[in-house]
Parts: sequence; structure tokens; C-alpha cells
Amino acid sequence: QVQLVESGGGRVQRGGSLTLSCSVSGSLFYVDTTGWYRQAPGEERELVAVLGDGGTLETHGSVKDRFTVSVDAGKNTISLHMNNLKPEDTAVYYCYRRGRPYFMALMTDYWGQGTQVTVSS
Repeated sequence: QVQLVESGGGRVQRGGSLTLSCSVSGSLFYVDTTGWYRQAPGEERELVAVLGDGGTLETHGSVKDRFTVSVDAGKNTISLHMNNLKPEDTAVYYCYRRGRPYFMALMTDYWGQGTQVTVSS
């Protein structure tokens, strides 16, 4: 069983910074992908920044050089560090993990409940 719980969302002024945290409980036999997605009103959920098994970072073009993901294995947390925030970054942000449960052969997606980030102009 894996549970993801986000925290750290809120309202911030344009150009400001914010860090989101995701607390991970439970474990998987194998973890493939870890990171963050977001969904703005009326839009589809989109990838923000994720780490692959080898530690490679994949980011949305609009957040390149502004956002980064870090994983603290000891604290069992996944963080999204956001700098120079823009109004178009306003969305619900979701923590994400993909991996194999014990005794299961297929990869499974896990999502947090989401946390709102609002950037004012």
C-alpha cells in the first residue's frame, strides 16, 4: 500500500518562490517514476517535473530552469521547488509515483489528493 500526501500549497505573488512537499507512506517493490503533475481549471493534467529510475529529470518546457524536484529517501518525501512563479503556473499540483507493488507484475500509478497553488500578478 502506497499513500501520497501533498502540503505547502497556497497563494504567492508573481516572481515569488514556493516549495511543495509530498509525504510518502508504504513501499513498492520497484519505483519507476517520481515527481509532480498539475491541472489548471478546464485543462488536462500535465507533467511538471519527474525523475526516472536513473535520476534523469524531465520537465515541462514552461518550467525549465525555474522548477526542480528532489527526493529525500530518509524523510520519505518528494519536493517540488518553484522559483520565479508566474500567473500561468496557477493550478492544482499533484504528487505522483509509478512503480510495481509487491506480488504484482504490472506498473501502477499513485497520486496525491492535490494542493492548490495560486500566483497573483
